[in-house]
Amino acid sequence: MLKITNHISLANAEIEIHFIRAQGAGGQNVNKVSTAVHLRFDIRASSLPDIYKERLLLFNDQRITAEGMVIIKAQRYRSQDRNREDALARLRDLIRTANTVSKKRKPTRQTLAAKKRRLDHKSRRAEVKSLRRKVVD
Repeated sequence: MLKITNHISLANAEIEIHFIRAQGAGGQNVNKVSTAVHLRFDIRASSLPDIYKERLLLFNDQRITAEGMVIIKAQRYRSQDRNREDALARLRDLIRTANTVSKKRKPTRQTLAAKKRRLDHKSRRAEVKSLRRKVVD
C-alpha cells in the first residue's frame, strides 16, 4: 500500500515492479545481481480520483508515456529494497506535484518614481559619456 495523502492510497496490485540489472560501472555486483527497479503504473486503470488522473495525463513529464503509463527506473542504490523505496517515493512525489496548482502570475507595473529614477540615471550617464568625447572646433 502506497500512501499518497491522508485520504488517497494505492494498492500494491496497481503498481508493477520488476527488478533488472543496473547500468554502468560497478564491478561484479552490477553484472550478477538485479538490483535496479523498473516501476510501471497505469494512470487510467488506477484507483486515483479523476482529478488526479486528468492532471497527471496533462502533466508534461518524460516519465509519463502517451498511453498514460508512468515508468520509473531506480538504480541509485546497491540494494533492491532501497531502490524499490526510491522508486515508490518518486511515484508518490510525481502524483503529489501533479495535484498542486501553481499560483497565477499577477503582472505588476513599475512605479512612477522608479521610472523617473531610471531616466534620471540614464540622462546623467549620457552626459558623463558625452563629456568624454573629443571637442570639435
